[in-house]
Amino acid sequence: MGTRTLQAATLLLLSTAVSLVFSQTTVAPVTQQTLQKVAGSLQMYVDPLPQMPKIYGYNLRNGSPVPVNLTIGMYQKMWKFHRDLPATSVFVYGTSLTAATFPGPTITARHGVPLYVTWENHLPQSHILSWDPTIPTAIPKSGGVPTVVHLHGSVHSPQSDGSPFAWFTADFKETGPKWSQTTYTYPNVQPPGNLWYHDHALGLTRANLLAGLLGAYVIEKPSVDDPMNLPCNDDDLHLIIADRSFNVDGSLYMNATGNVPSIHPQWQPEYFGEAVTVNGKAWPFLSVRRRRYRFRILNASNARYFNLSLSNNLPLYVVGSDSSYLSAPVTTPTIILAPAELADVVIDFSLSPTGEAELLNSAPYPYPNGTAAGPLNGKVMKFIVQPKSNMDPPDNSTVPEKEVDYATVTTPDPTTTMTRYIVMYEYQTASGEPTHLYINGLRLEDPVTETPKSGSTELWHVINLTGDNHPLHIHLGMFQAIKVQELLDLQKFTACMRVANDAVKCNVTEHAAGTTLAVPEYEKTWKNVVKIEPGFVTSVVAAFKLVDTNQTYPFDATAEPGYVYHCHILDHEDNAMIRPLKILP
Repeated sequence: MGTRTLQAATLLLLSTAVSLVFSQTTVAPVTQQTLQKVAGSLQMYVDPLPQMPKIYGYNLRNGSPVPVNLTIGMYQKMWKFHRDLPATSVFVYGTSLTAATFPGPTITARHGVPLYVTWENHLPQSHILSWDPTIPTAIPKSGGVPTVVHLHGSVHSPQSDGSPFAWFTADFKETGPKWSQTTYTYPNVQPPGNLWYHDHALGLTRANLLAGLLGAYVIEKPSVDDPMNLPCNDDDLHLIIADRSFNVDGSLYMNATGNVPSIHPQWQPEYFGEAVTVNGKAWPFLSVRRRRYRFRILNASNARYFNLSLSNNLPLYVVGSDSSYLSAPVTTPTIILAPAELADVVIDFSLSPTGEAELLNSAPYPYPNGTAAGPLNGKVMKFIVQPKSNMDPPDNSTVPEKEVDYATVTTPDPTTTMTRYIVMYEYQTASGEPTHLYINGLRLEDPVTETPKSGSTELWHVINLTGDNHPLHIHLGMFQAIKVQELLDLQKFTACMRVANDAVKCNVTEHAAGTTLAVPEYEKTWKNVVKIEPGFVTSVVAAFKLVDTNQTYPFDATAEPGYVYHCHILDHEDNAMIRPLKILP
């Protein structure tokens, strides 16, 4: 503890020093009761659900799609989250300050047609939210807000991945050690599906996303999409869900004090907002006709999980998970989404027994063993189901019986497949307060240990020794869980791992002999996020190739600066549950 105290004192001095070059807004302490009171004062279902502007990532020339170059900026803007809240400052993406929105514009790309995007930083000298310089953080010498964009779920070269070290400030005045180019290339060669883009700057991901730097991205492939005859056009909508808390003046709340301020003055292990926003509005409503609708649902929260259901018990027809279709639709009353996870869902409102249906949330926080969802965070939005009218156009959409063949995974032979053990640790004070989280006991800046070969398939056994569920995200690779096995005598195994940090030496196969959890049917496809259960070993098949064709990447995936994999609870990722990933030839 003496060394930690010395480190804490040094870090506090560092905090004072860097504030001169990377200033932040000073926020007076706010109580949880105040945040709850503000959220509780907002009447639900008074704001209509907005849809984000749509940008096409291609042009049509003689009826054929051709590449385009887009310029998308990051701006500070005033945004109104609710009818009864004053407008407040946010960071947002857009083709201009006027066009920028919270969330950012939805980019629609075409399979096989590359898209070139120049991301421009127009953000101010100071951040609008609190941040913590004592965790690994991008801190420019001359001020400004560092940003870099990651297209989550995309298959692209390392130079276009949005490395945490490839950040840049306004007008590229200052850049991170791995920055290399102003324009990113997105080949769009993977299967069609739902992606999203967001900030990925070192140590600032949680603050930059909380401020609003996120947006949806879709890859279309008509030869795959059209035969399914899913709801389209006005009946095809995005729902980007994110919890937020607001100060009395309507501004976004971010904690100014850490849970262990002597070590980290500002960082806390999870951010949970009191209000639930959808597409940038708190508890909106949507009027729907009695027909099928397709909802591309993204959980863009920092740390909150959502267990979604409809109050009138209408079923959810899940047709896709993350950036891939399923092999066939799955009918379910509920669906659980981790942070950064997507679900492609059809709801048939012609079957609604009522004129209204609330979208509800029953997930505890932290998930899965935390506080039960309450009257505020237990509600998401409302659907107002219009009476059937003879003026309504016919609904010719369907929920297909079959989707894609490539969604099904074949369990690899462990004797001939590269097998890795990935271990998630949380470190705490003597009183049990979290201070940081690591993967395999290593920091991001430690030498790379995960080095898959391009074109290969690997078997990763992910061991969760913490009390939280962690949404694992692997850049570049697509993966899916095949087995979730409980660890017996967890305390003994954890004690061994704390000393040896070697799953084989600690007899993981002997301990991984408890209850087996079924992988949800609606998650059985190639994913970008897999939930890692606490006290379990989750075995995943990770493919470092194009999963629909089994072909290798049409770019050099072995180039610098490489990739990363991490927990997508943003507060964990920033401190510092993230590791490098290097692809070999």
